[in-house]
Amino acid sequence: MKRNFISLLVTAMIGFIIYYFTLPALNLHSLGFWVYLSFLMAIYFITLLCFSIDSRGNIIRSVKLLGGLGISICVIIFGIIAVDFILSPIFQSNSYSQRIKINDDKEFTKEIPLVDFNTLPLLDKASSQKLGDRVMGQMPELVSQFYVSDLYTQINYNNTILRVTPLEYNGFFKYLSNRKDGVKGYITVNSVTGESNLIKLEKGMKYVPSAIFGKDLGRHLRFQYPTKVFGEMSFEIDNDGNPYWIIPTIKYQGVGLKREIDTVVILDPITGDSKQYKVDEVPTWVDHVYSADLIIEQVDDWGQYRDGFLNSIFGQKNVVQTTDGYNYTTMNDDVYLYTGITSVSSDESNIGFILTNMRTKETNFYAVPGAEEYSAMDSAKGQVQQMDYDATFPLLINLNNRATYLLSLKDDAGLVKMYAFVDVEDYQKVVITDSAKGIQTAADNYLNNVDLETNSDTLIEKEIRISTISQVNIDGTSYYYLQDQDDQKYSVSIKVNKNVIPFLQVGNQIKIAYNQEKEVIDIIRLEQK
Repeated sequence: MKRNFISLLVTAMIGFIIYYFTLPALNLHSLGFWVYLSFLMAIYFITLLCFSIDSRGNIIRSVKLLGGLGISICVIIFGIIAVDFILSPIFQSNSYSQRIKINDDKEFTKEIPLVDFNTLPLLDKASSQKLGDRVMGQMPELVSQFYVSDLYTQINYNNTILRVTPLEYNGFFKYLSNRKDGVKGYITVNSVTGESNLIKLEKGMKYVPSAIFGKDLGRHLRFQYPTKVFGEMSFEIDNDGNPYWIIPTIKYQGVGLKREIDTVVILDPITGDSKQYKVDEVPTWVDHVYSADLIIEQVDDWGQYRDGFLNSIFGQKNVVQTTDGYNYTTMNDDVYLYTGITSVSSDESNIGFILTNMRTKETNFYAVPGAEEYSAMDSAKGQVQQMDYDATFPLLINLNNRATYLLSLKDDAGLVKMYAFVDVEDYQKVVITDSAKGIQTAADNYLNNVDLETNSDTLIEKEIRISTISQVNIDGTSYYYLQDQDDQKYSVSIKVNKNVIPFLQVGNQIKIAYNQEKEVIDIIRLEQK
């Protein structure tokens, strides 16, 4: 009895130390829990074994103890394997295919608005990191004490697209000297303009990943929610600029299978206070509830198992998968994940793409067959191969009512040197423009130098009478600027109709077609009446 009590006491002490540093979730569905339990069992049996060896040696008891340890661990391992096998796609393919609901009746030109370059996130994460580090470097009093986290979460902050990331303690001793005041602030980078700012906080953030002991973010969360499995956390700010950690919690089937978001914990890094929300009750200012890798995992299951497990291995009829990369865009005050959908044979072409709301998981599929993203990237780089630029993963935009890839081409220093527009349906149609000329000029250059089919169903047509007309030359192309009798302004490239436009005069009546109303309307079709 004494040996058992001492063994339990030693196990509890060592177990607490292991728990304090490894922080496993006390959850039967978590593999980490079973690993932790196996360690505790091993410690207990080994402690008993030590007490069982007296001066004469008790070999039989020692063998029994070791045998009991081995049997217990084997039961755990084979139990997990058996349960997960029963719950695997072999027997549950239908449930795997339904992990995410995908609306496949959407039309690209009707659902996706025409691109607005004033709200387009042109800067990727790598470029944002360079801008954020540059801001930090201008404040030597902070550089010595803190460093910039590499999180850079993309958010929609009051209709402004930002990447936001916190500062972190720059090592153990810097934590000790700054722990009373906490982390001084966070950095924002405007994904459209590149404007970067260090936002200083009146009260510092005490609960961050680089803190230690009870202020360590992961440890603080674990002791608040000992049974929860935490997903990929993100750093965001609310509509008033207050910082928060957004931590989804995960539920599984079996042990580690079919992960899904269960709830969302929102934690104030200044006070350490947190609140747990159901997924459908999360505040609308939160942009990231679901992680990109979870969405892609579920979409892949949808594409692989919707016609059964055997079909996913042998016939592979209608089996599709996501492409290797993804990007983010914003619409309607939310952040969306974009990635292409391609056949399982990976034939360098897409059958369409998905957009997923990262807060609600609402997912739409758009059947737009065309080039796979990496083919478009190679096509863009091929236009300036002598420069040896790297291409960013493309943004998918609606340009002139056609699905179009927009890429940035960067030099070795990570600076954006050129913009590339590539037609999704035909990646041979690509135009490169120097980034110094601006994104709108790059778009105009693309539209005026590539022969694109136009969906006549989405065009606006009307007849106007010219009241003024002038001509300018931009990058070697002639443009004509018109006003009609109602003082509406128009622009049109000579390439739209080179046999008619040069001879237009004041008073002529013309029939035009364009995509959208704006201050200066871009004419894409013109005929003289």
